[in-house]
Amino acid sequence: MSFTLFYKRPIHSTLYILLSILFTDKLVRYILFKFHSYFNQHKVNVIEAFLMPFITLFSSLFINIKKHKLDFELVLYSYYPHLRLPYRTYIYSNIIRFIIQSLFLIFFKNKPKASSYSIKETATDYFYDRVSYILRQLRWFDLKLGKLIRRLLSKNKKAPKKSAFKAMSEARIWQNKLIKYLMLAFILFLLAIFITIPFSLEAQAVFISFILLVAYALKRVKGQMATIVMITLSVTTSSRYLWWRYTETLNWDDPVALALGAGLLLAETYAWLVLILGFFQTINPLERKPIPLPKNTDLWPTVDVYIPTYNEPLSVVKPTTLAALSIDWPADKLNVYILDDGKRPEFGEFAKEVGVGYLTRPDNNHAKAGNMNSAMRYTDGEYIAIFDCDHVPARSFLQMTMGQFLKDSKVCLVQTPHHFFSADPFERNLNNHSQIPNENMLFYGLIQDGNDMWDATFFCGSCAVLKREALEDIGGFAFETVTEDAHTALRMQRAGYKTAYINIPQAAGLATDSLSAHIGQRIRWARGMAQIFRLDNPLMGKGLSVPQRLCYINAMLHFLSGIPRIVFLTAPLALIYFNAYIIYAPFLAIFIYVVPTLIQIKATNSRIQGKYRYSFWGEVYESVLAWYILKPTTVALFNPNKGKFNVTEKGGLNDEEHYDWGISKPYLILLMINLLGILVGILRLVLGDPSQIGVLVISMGWAIYNIVILGAAVAVAAEARQVRQSHRIKANFPAGIRLANGHTLKVKITDYSDNGVGIETEHAHLCRVNDKIELLMSRGNKQFSFTTHVCNTRKKQIGLTIKDLSLEKQRAFIQCTFSRADAWLDWQNNFRHDRPSYSFKEVQKTSLRGFSNLLFHAPRPLQPIIKFMTNIVIYVNSFTPKKPIVHNNYD
Repeated sequence: MSFTLFYKRPIHSTLYILLSILFTDKLVRYILFKFHSYFNQHKVNVIEAFLMPFITLFSSLFINIKKHKLDFELVLYSYYPHLRLPYRTYIYSNIIRFIIQSLFLIFFKNKPKASSYSIKETATDYFYDRVSYILRQLRWFDLKLGKLIRRLLSKNKKAPKKSAFKAMSEARIWQNKLIKYLMLAFILFLLAIFITIPFSLEAQAVFISFILLVAYALKRVKGQMATIVMITLSVTTSSRYLWWRYTETLNWDDPVALALGAGLLLAETYAWLVLILGFFQTINPLERKPIPLPKNTDLWPTVDVYIPTYNEPLSVVKPTTLAALSIDWPADKLNVYILDDGKRPEFGEFAKEVGVGYLTRPDNNHAKAGNMNSAMRYTDGEYIAIFDCDHVPARSFLQMTMGQFLKDSKVCLVQTPHHFFSADPFERNLNNHSQIPNENMLFYGLIQDGNDMWDATFFCGSCAVLKREALEDIGGFAFETVTEDAHTALRMQRAGYKTAYINIPQAAGLATDSLSAHIGQRIRWARGMAQIFRLDNPLMGKGLSVPQRLCYINAMLHFLSGIPRIVFLTAPLALIYFNAYIIYAPFLAIFIYVVPTLIQIKATNSRIQGKYRYSFWGEVYESVLAWYILKPTTVALFNPNKGKFNVTEKGGLNDEEHYDWGISKPYLILLMINLLGILVGILRLVLGDPSQIGVLVISMGWAIYNIVILGAAVAVAAEARQVRQSHRIKANFPAGIRLANGHTLKVKITDYSDNGVGIETEHAHLCRVNDKIELLMSRGNKQFSFTTHVCNTRKKQIGLTIKDLSLEKQRAFIQCTFSRADAWLDWQNNFRHDRPSYSFKEVQKTSLRGFSNLLFHAPRPLQPIIKFMTNIVIYVNSFTPKKPIVHNNYD
């Protein structure tokens, strides 16, 4: 085929390249001959216009082939690296890989993996050059429009250059409340129109394309107003989708399809409601700052520190107690109490030895809430600080929190984040600690700040200070539900008290030891929230503002996600297995309504949640929990008094890797039926009705996505080894060492635990294993020394072991490490802003790891079946687009 043919008859050339992947040259000529008359009889220009991006791509490839005398196969393999299979045989699936990769090359800018030669003039470069030119023109127009708006709305004629969007958002006119309300009413009116007005498919395609273009343009615009606009666009698209689903997509002629479709629609309605409430909850996080205390310490109030414990070992409780004693607060105004519901003599002896209070009670009624209510009868501090027995407080805890109370007498609660220095089961089993935000991070990093904006901060049971007067006013800690913390905050807010959240970690503790313990903890939270929903529903009763009610309802709805999540994980199988059209609409309508709406929602959530929750990981977390929270929440809704408080076990060990087949059983069943659905779908594509190909492809695509999510859920059940009794915590602060010869050297602390320290020296080979050296650390102006032994050396890295410290030395060591005021300040700085494409690739990798875990841990009779399943997943993954590879022999 001559190169000039590409410009004279691009449709023939594109078809030639497309078909050559599947067939031999003779077959290509034959097929082109057969199609020649067809193309002459139809509007070739329209077809060529539709294929122009592909034509541009291939023309640029051939330019490089001709210019650099490159081999066609080499170029093809460079841009289509996953077509290395014998592509001239009848491998029909390669055509799908080819189309997906072509779209990826055209619409996504990619840098080659490795290159000593850069191919220029590609279609991608041309595409982005055109886009950049258009955006530059829009930028010029935007600045001119902004200048005009400033002249109309502002008295300052010499204001700096701002875009029209920014000029509008900062205009003085919005300070007028009437204007604000009128604009809000106008926006709601427009939303109602855009949501309910019927569109043709062409009009819907144009409408949703315009919204996606606006959202893409706002993606890099900083500021809250851009976020509000993206939220508005997401509300519009999601609401319009739901309106379309209710009005046009229910199959009333097929009872099975109607029942299954109604179930999916209810799940989608639940997801839409949670989405809207989530936007409201986090639209304007308060980000409250600490308030300085008076310089006169006589004005500081008295504080009781409660450390409740039941069955935790003394090794877990001891660091928390010693750190609580080290809190920077006048000694005569600080009282620390161990509340031991386990009534263990050794705890009493320890409390007496270190000089803290020790309280027990004759029974264990009402669990943790009853334990603290009992302690209130024997203590009299004006405020009560509460720490779970594994949460080690920083010495600055009270100075960071107490100023809120002194500023406003109506404040009854100041909550700080729960930070964990050990990896939770997701992080440990997936080996992504400090790489992917954990499950808690969204709540403590963003949602609590959003709640604080609406005066709806939740009490989380630990790392918080409460006002005794407010507690006594509501009758003490709430004990009617198994989530005494959230219920207590709700009652205080009903009584007219204010709450506050300071997003600065001032304590750190142990995460759950295993996936089963983690799920058990979440089951208790889910049951408790369902109990509150029944017994003290925030929507009912007096005392709460509308925003407070919405924040609480959203939290409770979050724990009712079990049924909707399982619906989403099985919904595509209705069409594949039962031929039930649960979305009764043509293929093109489903595609135009569903895909862009999901993209818009993902983009908005990615902007809002940023570094607190990466895209697609929320589905993994929910899928792991869905089956297990389904039953307790459903039971609690019908019988709220059923269920008991369970204590989360922490501080345990795991001697060897193993797979938790019991806990993973629900995911495995869901995974099996989705994999089987793919096989059935393929058979129906080959043997079934050709008119159903479109909807089958969508259902299979959805099932493939579910397989990816379930594969990641399966990966979490492979329990990693945990043989360290003491968890290593990364650090970076100066210290010193004194060698046996008396020389003192500066070092840097790189990590520490309660029985060891890692240091980095300026010079290598300063000491040997078992050498005795003195570690020098400071807290403020005080300096402390600790006798240590070298346990390992690696060039400039030295590991030190600390043994047999006296209680006074243990307290000093904790002050210099765990209790440092800056110990946990960088907890959110390890994470970059979310990138959905990167996040999905990470979930894909985790999913493949889940299948390999199954194969590795499976009993021998099941290994062939699981290997077959793994091969299916690998085959499906082969369709995902790959980055181009430019080979060194291009030079």
